[in-house]
Amino acid sequence: MNEQPILTNFVGGRYGAPTDTTLPLVDPRNGATVGHASISGSREVDQAFAAAEDAFRAFRRTTPGERQVALLRLADALESGAEDFAEAERRETGKSRRQMLHDEIPECVDQLRFFAGAARLLEGTSAGEYLPGHTSLVRREPIGVCAQITPWNYPLMMAVWKVAPAVAAGNTTVLKPAETTPTTTLMLAELASRYLPPGVVNVVLGDRHTGRLLVAHPVPEMVSITGSTRAGVEVARSAANGLKQTHLELGGNAPALVFGDADVEAAAKGIALAAFYNAGQDCTAATRVLAHESVHDALLDALTRRAESLTTGPHLPADDEPDVGPLNSAAQMDRVLELLDRLPGHATVHSGGTREGHRGYYLAPTVISGVRQRDEIVQKEIFAPVLTVQRFATEQEAIDLANDQPYGLAASVWSTDHARVLRTTSSLDFGAVWVNTHGPLTPEMPHGGFKQSGHGKDLSAYGLADYTRVKHIMSAIDASA
Repeated sequence: MNEQPILTNFVGGRYGAPTDTTLPLVDPRNGATVGHASISGSREVDQAFAAAEDAFRAFRRTTPGERQVALLRLADALESGAEDFAEAERRETGKSRRQMLHDEIPECVDQLRFFAGAARLLEGTSAGEYLPGHTSLVRREPIGVCAQITPWNYPLMMAVWKVAPAVAAGNTTVLKPAETTPTTTLMLAELASRYLPPGVVNVVLGDRHTGRLLVAHPVPEMVSITGSTRAGVEVARSAANGLKQTHLELGGNAPALVFGDADVEAAAKGIALAAFYNAGQDCTAATRVLAHESVHDALLDALTRRAESLTTGPHLPADDEPDVGPLNSAAQMDRVLELLDRLPGHATVHSGGTREGHRGYYLAPTVISGVRQRDEIVQKEIFAPVLTVQRFATEQEAIDLANDQPYGLAASVWSTDHARVLRTTSSLDFGAVWVNTHGPLTPEMPHGGFKQSGHGKDLSAYGLADYTRVKHIMSAIDASA
């Protein structure tokens, strides 16, 4: 019988020794333990930041062109190794090969290539004489060592979102992946070490306590986290003690506003895809459908039919891949089932709402109507394949219902009325608003929210700029000045 592997930190360009304590890694498709990961303490965190700090002294002086070449080579290597990355991520997330090989890994490769090019396009204001006898210029510089924390829903992609802009800007990083899904982050760091100096990209493994050690450590100048709002608040409080910059991409609870002139079947198709993709474990997932009263019943029926047509893992042959994969863990399954158990009496479950099978963590795609605005299921981020459907009568009511909750990450509007689209998209308090679609991302456009969804942007030139600082340099050019 083969021993299960123990994953260790990747620091200074090499793997370290296992720590005294470990966490089990579980395949959510069947609940089987597939390995163990080290839990890092203060000593390991200190070592990682020492390596990053040492590497930054030289790496900050590299040219954008040098960093571009390294990121392009990393992108090519990831593309070549896609099969290995896909298989590794499947074991810890339950994602399908199709999702990894056709969606996520190509997007990761594209994002690396974008930041490789963006590294050479950082611009500042022009130099000039704004005070007699003096010339001013503005420099954009790397911030320094960055502490980064990523979630379990997109382990590889979120690592790319953190590492690529940080490295492109000339920073070094210490990254902690989620404790349940560390493998592909380690693989990415190992791959990056072929093209970047030792200590530029470091990965420490561990639990919440490890994450707290990263945030509180005196070395990093910036802390970036993608995670829950609860985690973001804790990070912000801790980072404030050292006046560290924070970059917070947090929770979401995205509404989809469907007006009476919308194509109901097209809206149902797009919303269902955005709701149930990755088992709904996506901060931008469509979760709250707001339907005009003239199309409410037809849309509810169409969404229910689509939910019921989707397959989950327990009822398929072993070699088949389901339409909707498992939730991440037993803890996540328990949290969602408890939320569904607390549904108020006025809510009606039209499909799903129950666990599928006894092995793994599959939840049947769920559609619920009759909910009210103050209901827990409407106000909380669910992070599961669950949709609620509410009715509205007027355009302003739809906007008010959409905005009336603590998150501000993403929303969508479904309508063929151009004037209405312009009015509603400008009134919705969300960082991204899609029209007649929900969820597509591109590296050229920013991703990030408002309110309790955090601040700062991922992707795009805005995401790169977040990993820089601005310095004004003034020089006297007139000896008499």
